[in-house]
Amino acid sequence: MEINAVFEGGGVKGISLAGAVEATEHAGRTFRKVAGTSSGSIIASMLAAGYNGEAMSRIIKGTSFSSFLKRGALYNTAFVGPALRVMIKKGLYSGEALESWIRGILREKGIVTFSDLPRGKLSIITSDISNGRIVVLPDGLEEYGITPGGFEVAKAVRMSCSIPYFFDPVMLRLSGQAARGKSFTEQFVYFVDGGLLSNFPLWLFDEKQAGFKSPGHNIPTVGYQLIGRTDPQPHRITGPFSMLQALVGTMLSAHDERYIETEKLVRTVKIPTLGISTTSFHISPVQGDDLYAAGYKAGEEFFKNWRPPVHRLTQ
Repeated sequence: MEINAVFEGGGVKGISLAGAVEATEHAGRTFRKVAGTSSGSIIASMLAAGYNGEAMSRIIKGTSFSSFLKRGALYNTAFVGPALRVMIKKGLYSGEALESWIRGILREKGIVTFSDLPRGKLSIITSDISNGRIVVLPDGLEEYGITPGGFEVAKAVRMSCSIPYFFDPVMLRLSGQAARGKSFTEQFVYFVDGGLLSNFPLWLFDEKQAGFKSPGHNIPTVGYQLIGRTDPQPHRITGPFSMLQALVGTMLSAHDERYIETEKLVRTVKIPTLGISTTSFHISPVQGDDLYAAGYKAGEEFFKNWRPPVHRLTQ
């Protein structure tokens, strides 16, 4: 049976999503359309490119996520360096290493731009903080004068994964009609982690929300959500940077809670994340294995009992 899938973001906790994907495939389900926010966009892009759960497992378990945390020697100076980098670059780390990593993975399958994928196969959520709105890539790029099909998938993933103040925002320049009448500085738009506005866009493939019919419109959508997002201890506010970290962490973890409650969770795989925080990029191999196993178990349990609702998307 085919399903559409939406993957929630959660930084390094997204390792568990790969485990849930493998369990989904073992339950006899295949993926038609996929979407994701932040680390969920990594999983979605790999699925769209043709990787299965087992292959994802090998890649993810063989990746040192701490290697994404790169910055110049100047910005590594104790106390002053990180603060200086945030003021100049708007983030503690560039995000370029993450983009390069996913670019290499996708190119192994011959995927560079969205035109290399079937239209509508992959949707990625990012947040336009210049205009204060959610953007669904690639189609949302048309409003910025950018051709969706020619946009690089790895760049879109980086845009969705750019945790505010942790990774640099991604800057795009308006083109064509979108840039007309704007000053030079007004032509640049900043994008950050999609989770800032919608960390779990379960609404994305719903016909009622989208307002149009498409081939396979009656295919059910299953969401993959990370639970246990709150840190065991409250955030300790000791200064402006710790306050920003607490603020961003709260927004990323709690934004979609009310929406999920109203959905009654009937189409959501709930994946425990074992108390690991979004930015714990230095987790041990054992913790990574535990996250993956938690995702697999959650997916396995869900599909033992789940039955797709009849005509859900056409009511």
